[in-house]
Amino acid sequence: MGLDSSEEDAVSKDKTDNRINGALGPAERAENWRRLGSEEFDVVVIGGGVTGAGAALDAATRGLRVALVEARDLAAGTSSRSSKLFHGGLRYLEQLEFSLVREALRERELMLTRIAPHLVKPVPFLYPLTKRFWERPYTAAGLLMYDTMGGSSSVPGQKHLSRAGALRMVPALKRSAMIGGIRYYDAQADDARHTMTVARTAARYGAVVMTSTQVTGFVREADRVAGVKVRDVESTEEVEIRANAVINATGVWTDELQSLSGGRGRFRVRSSKGVHIVVPRDRIVAESGMILRTEKSVLFVIPWDNHWIIGTTDTDWHLDLAHPAATKSDIDYLLEHVNSVLATPLTHNDIEGVYAGLRPLLAGESEETSKLSREHAVARVAPGLVAIAGGKYTTYRVMAADAVDAVSSDIPARVASSITDQVPLLGADGYHALVNQADQLAAQHGVHPYRIRHLLDRYGSQIHDVLAAGDDRPELLKPVPAAPDYLQAEVYYACTHEGALHLEDVLTRRTRISIEYPHRGVECAEPVARLMAEVLGWDEATIAREIDVYTKRVEAERASQNEPDDQTAVARRTAAPEARQELLDPVE
Repeated sequence: MGLDSSEEDAVSKDKTDNRINGALGPAERAENWRRLGSEEFDVVVIGGGVTGAGAALDAATRGLRVALVEARDLAAGTSSRSSKLFHGGLRYLEQLEFSLVREALRERELMLTRIAPHLVKPVPFLYPLTKRFWERPYTAAGLLMYDTMGGSSSVPGQKHLSRAGALRMVPALKRSAMIGGIRYYDAQADDARHTMTVARTAARYGAVVMTSTQVTGFVREADRVAGVKVRDVESTEEVEIRANAVINATGVWTDELQSLSGGRGRFRVRSSKGVHIVVPRDRIVAESGMILRTEKSVLFVIPWDNHWIIGTTDTDWHLDLAHPAATKSDIDYLLEHVNSVLATPLTHNDIEGVYAGLRPLLAGESEETSKLSREHAVARVAPGLVAIAGGKYTTYRVMAADAVDAVSSDIPARVASSITDQVPLLGADGYHALVNQADQLAAQHGVHPYRIRHLLDRYGSQIHDVLAAGDDRPELLKPVPAAPDYLQAEVYYACTHEGALHLEDVLTRRTRISIEYPHRGVECAEPVARLMAEVLGWDEATIAREIDVYTKRVEAERASQNEPDDQTAVARRTAAPEARQELLDPVE
């Protein structure tokens, strides 16, 4: 029996609404898989990190037909494991990389004011001074450049503090740890949420966005690349995607993809491991973050809601690219350096979460990874195939535009210039007005105003779709069991709109439960899995498997963090099963 006209209109309206919202739910995934095999695209982007998502958005807003494929999940690698800062990179001034700092600060300004004000927020830092006479004018000169390069109208300028003033800002510091300080501002964001929102915005403008879609080979016509062969790692189906051009934006996997294409790259990518720890906010009494010098680089103490993020390390990595592991030595290094300035030292028992990520650095002559350039590079590997690597999270939009510019010669039609500096991300439009209406929203939905403000800073004007789940099911507006910072509606929305396919997608990236609670998500795994099952159609066996896989992942990560070196730590970590069990090895 067919639908009557009113039912057809309702279905059509739902599809239109989901397109406008950039929804990535189960229905969209099925439709997108069909489109991958039946349509021809101008550009296929490989890699669902921030650079790949940015390239998809850049190309789509130029009017190109775009597909984005990612073997795991959006931001599954480097883009969910950064220091979560949008910053110019103060230490790059000392390395005389002025153009990089200027570019990054301009991007920071765009994010704060136009592109993502709901996701990117100003954050203060104290720079403690330890040397008399020369250090204050030297640092002040650097910060003056930092305050004026690239525009800084959205954050306050530097403020000089005496020792007493610095201690009032950060009472947790030892009095002997400094002679004074300078407060300056940068910006921060939840990197995984930001990357996912970039990808959804690309979908809003017509890009076909597919996760759990692994590239297994390249389509060739004579001497040129004419698309990619992909495999759905959920169903094991395979299709060929035809395209005029392909962008390899796979970060630390860049070299592997170039090998798969049969072409030689113009650069090599070196992986550098960065480890961060997360501790409760009450363990460090402070009104601002801190930036501390170390013998190799700098150490950040970053405010993160009810927590502090402390990092990072910077060590060469030659092991498993999918699962970099933090060692006891990494954690000890971070504790040792932060405790050197804290009046009340932190211990291993204070740590709520730990995460390790890999930076894709352009290989250089220096063996010191912390000194490798964070500039990015674009290379034409073969006709129809471009690779982009290097860079830093903050400059993703510039990197994406450069990558699309590089493939424009492979596209028959005229390619317009990049306009992403004018394109707000999903949730940005109307955000400021909704902040002013937070109390009314709270009363309307029976939710505390603090909760509404928290949701606005995660979803912006998309908050209406999140809260709408509670209209018919008020229980969804209750907190997640054992993770009260999040609502059950957020789990539901992660599956209906944000492309979450597995328990780890929700617990580690759509929310940050895996690093914000001492249980690391294990205590709420079952209720979250059961909520996800309602949307994704899981049976009891699938629910049990998802819980088991996630629990074993946490156990493996905890075990790796007690090991003394990378080799033994990664052996522990890789012993855990994959959530996406049909992934081919190596992941491309």
